Amino acid sequence: MNAHSPVFLLKLALCLYAAGIGSALLAVRRDKLANLLGFGSATVAALCGIWAAILALTASAADQVASFTLWPSFVPYIELKVRFDALGAFFVLIVSVLALALSVYAFGYVRGFYGRKSVGVLAAFYNALLLATTLVFTASNAFFFLIAWEIMALTAYCLVSFEHEQAEARNAGVLYFVMSHAGTGCLILGFLLLFQTSHNYDFASFRALGAALSPGTRNAAFILFLLGFGVKAGIVPLHVWLPVAHPVAPSNISALLSGVLIKTGIYGLTRVLFDFLSPVPNWWGVTVLTIGTISAVLGVLYALMEHDLKRLLAYHSIENIGIILMGLGAALMFLHTHHPVLATLALIAGLYHTINHAIFKALLFLGAGAVLHSAHTRNMEEMGGLIKRMPKTAFCFLVGAVAISALPPLNGFISEWLTYQSLLQGFRSTESLVRLMFPLSGAMLALTGALAAACFVKAFGITFLAQPRSEHAAKAHEASPTMVGGMGILVAACAFLGLFPTTFLQLFDPLTAQLTGQTLSAQLSLHGAVFPVLRNAQDLEAVSSTYVPSGSVSTLGLAFVGVGLVVSLLLVLKLVWSRKTKVTAGPTWDCGSKGLTPQMEYTATGFSKPIRMIFKALFRPHREVQREYDYSPYFARTLHFESHIEEAFVARLYRPLNRRILRWSLRIRGLQAGSIQAYLIYIFITLVLLLIFAL
Repeated sequence: MNAHSPVFLLKLALCLYAAGIGSALLAVRRDKLANLLGFGSATVAALCGIWAAILALTASAADQVASFTLWPSFVPYIELKVRFDALGAFFVLIVSVLALALSVYAFGYVRGFYGRKSVGVLAAFYNALLLATTLVFTASNAFFFLIAWEIMALTAYCLVSFEHEQAEARNAGVLYFVMSHAGTGCLILGFLLLFQTSHNYDFASFRALGAALSPGTRNAAFILFLLGFGVKAGIVPLHVWLPVAHPVAPSNISALLSGVLIKTGIYGLTRVLFDFLSPVPNWWGVTVLTIGTISAVLGVLYALMEHDLKRLLAYHSIENIGIILMGLGAALMFLHTHHPVLATLALIAGLYHTINHAIFKALLFLGAGAVLHSAHTRNMEEMGGLIKRMPKTAFCFLVGAVAISALPPLNGFISEWLTYQSLLQGFRSTESLVRLMFPLSGAMLALTGALAAACFVKAFGITFLAQPRSEHAAKAHEASPTMVGGMGILVAACAFLGLFPTTFLQLFDPLTAQLTGQTLSAQLSLHGAVFPVLRNAQDLEAVSSTYVPSGSVSTLGLAFVGVGLVVSLLLVLKLVWSRKTKVTAGPTWDCGSKGLTPQMEYTATGFSKPIRMIFKALFRPHREVQREYDYSPYFARTLHFESHIEEAFVARLYRPLNRRILRWSLRIRGLQAGSIQAYLIYIFITLVLLLIFAL
């Protein structure tokens, strides 16, 4: 076998992940050795995965799909077979890039667990999660997919509950476990519906179904897959596990959960909706677009209210999953109205944002992990002034904040810009009232972008600027070189995807050719500029016979302009300073007080109060003020203020549902009478019902 073939490199990556599991467990009592072997193996495996994915996405048409049997099986319907096509290769690229950065970061990060927690166990589960996730993206049949999916869910549960001595981690693990398996149940039912018609669990047989499924079966399968994959993706209202599980996991695992694990839901929806069940009815696209819009807006609104840095980032994952679903939903609607070029544009926008979000959100979680590692708190109210003590971490976090805020010239701008353009073009794609969904979703995307920028002004400003608000923040120190190196890899990825999008867009050609039958990299790029409005009038003839291209945008050009302005400003300052102007440094103006103190700083609560007041009908904030007086009721000696909000879906949906389930469970306990005769009757009745159903 060719050592430079995608199949060989993918096999090597899988073997190295497996070797990482074994070596970490063998060295489970030696933390330093387990760290070196477990995360070192994952680093090399990630490099192999990156190279394999790039080769697969740039291969000739005849070599773009490769398959092999991972392990022989003698059980009917169960075939452990891998299929490495363009869609799978794209998602393998995502998991491999993140695995590289997170593994390098982990070399320094896990030293904080030495002598306290088993690094070998952490490294083993980490490699197992990467192995299972890679197999999820490359499984060629439903059985193998579900096996890998379940291994992925169980290893993620173990990693979320890694610090199980804390009640918060245990509760988060249980919630994730319950939600994940409820979603898996929906997936099993969805695949069984497809099996009823295809009589085969292989994905190739699902692709051949076409319109063979009855409308009722197709709609039922769509709903089941949307629920099953939606739980893992964290769409509203199935998102409740995500802001609970992400903060309690180790920070490199939080980055993996947000960057990769929730993307398995996006992969599943893309695979099913574009590959298995196409063509789709229009209401499917409308549903996905609506859910995406709601998830984006609510995710960023709840993120703005958070003072826990990692919970804030977790809610932003919900927001960005919503943005991805906007692109996928718009693509489904364009396919229904027979506009494959617009569908391809929207699909590229959604998938581009998938890899962008994976990279900048992992970067932000690693930055938050470095802060937690040094300041020993996730509460932003106890931070401040960290830019002087952790300048490298502050710079990396700032790059992630700019990227997630969709500001040029970084990568978040490209994918959100393409999403805007696909939504704006959608208004002309049909004459029905459904077209109003496009400008409405575009407006909500604009609102989401503005709120995201405000949220990360808060996150960066409260965390890194001004003065320390606690003793831990005052004694914080810079992260270790490997932790900074892991963040540096993701900073470079953010810059590359933002500054050189035309190079990366070429990797989408085999993917979009597989899913929509179109390629757009040539139409979307020229001399480094991205053309979000297509230049070929014939491609949009069905939309507008008078189509005229409106221009282009180049992030690389914007970067050069920005650098030129900065250099010009520095030259002007140099000329001014060269005149030997006397400069005196003094303290910051304090309005006549004796000096600035941390009590004078903006707090996270104060920063977000205007948004909380505007959306108080959604947040329903609760405030508690306690005062203690000495002699006069007009002069308080101490003042205690506490404010919090309660998420609407938790308070109005999940808690009432939980109470009802517990009440029903208490009643059902009566069936467990302890009588063998009663149990035999239950078995007999079950068999009779199964026979009736089979007939």
